Amino acid sequence: MEIAIVAHDTKKELMAELCISYCGILCKHNICATSSTAKYIADATGLEIERLLSGDLGGEEQLAQRISYNEIDLLIDFRDTRPDSVFDTKSHQLLRLCDMYNVPFATNLGSAEALIIALDRGDLDWRQFVNPKHNK
Repeated sequence: MEIAIVAHDTKKELMAELCISYCGILCKHNICATSSTAKYIADATGLEIERLLSGDLGGEEQLAQRISYNEIDLLIDFRDTRPDSVFDTKSHQLLRLCDMYNVPFATNLGSAEALIIALDRGDLDWRQFVNPKHNK
């Protein structure tokens, strides 16, 4: 499966902890992430992660394009949830596209863990019919 990961600066540590916890499952799949998130996770886990552009330099647009072409099977997007954080229209667009193209997504630790466990159990294998290009 093709997994996309995005984590705002305040959530990178949490994302790395998630990836460390589920490294045994994630290593069986193709992962791409925005630049600094990819580096942060790769350094913490040793996972091979395709590095896209930084989110503010077009990385989220790259993900949006991949979602639009059904090249992403799962999105994990940990956003800044502080009350003073600025509303991010790029993240909102990613989630909107996931809804449009039936791409499962997680925006918090609980939903991310549920989807990763479902991925391991084979519950997301239906994505193979939507995205036949991914490698098993």
